[in-house]
Amino acid sequence: MPVPADNADAPCYAATMTSPIASLCLFCGSKPGTDPRHLALAEAFGGFCAAQSLTLVYGGGGLGLMGAAARAALAGGGRVVGILPQCLVEAEVAQAGLSELRIAPTLHARKAEMHDRSDAIVVLPGGIGTFDELFEVMTWRNLGLHDKPIWLLGAASYWEPFLAFLRHLDAEGFAYPRTLALIEALDGLDTLAERVAASRIGPSRIGR
Repeated sequence: MPVPADNADAPCYAATMTSPIASLCLFCGSKPGTDPRHLALAEAFGGFCAAQSLTLVYGGGGLGLMGAAARAALAGGGRVVGILPQCLVEAEVAQAGLSELRIAPTLHARKAEMHDRSDAIVVLPGGIGTFDELFEVMTWRNLGLHDKPIWLLGAASYWEPFLAFLRHLDAEGFAYPRTLALIEALDGLDTLAERVAASRIGPSRIGR
């Protein structure tokens, strides 16, 4: 039975990370995309979370990359928390068998709770919804509302046009000095494992 999400409309987050990473927030597409490498990466990421004993916090749906990642994590014995907004309960089709499924009243509340319940953010390929989520957590970090790592993972140079766009913003004078440092594009799950392991060694900033 889904549990209604409470008090998720007003994010108030610590500005620094002082504890090891135990949970990852996943933003990614509710479609599989045309390149099968994206689906393979989503499945591998879900298995990675289970193997690393990392709670996977995601949008709660069973479609596309998000569903593939959740099912892989569950298959590996991992804990998966899904958070669906009320307006998308039917459209996104909740993934069955989640460790926990919560229903948020709005899209904004969903993003806030996903962020609040995770120690770091991983973004896989996706569409405008994924970029909406990415830009919001980047904005929150830019404003000093949190200092959680934001990591991009993607096959076939998926993120290069986005990174080029950020460089374009910088060249045109619309980026703040630390904009390009708000995120880190990782070259694969091995590098992600290194970042997670580093967080478990000590409280030093990750990806800095």
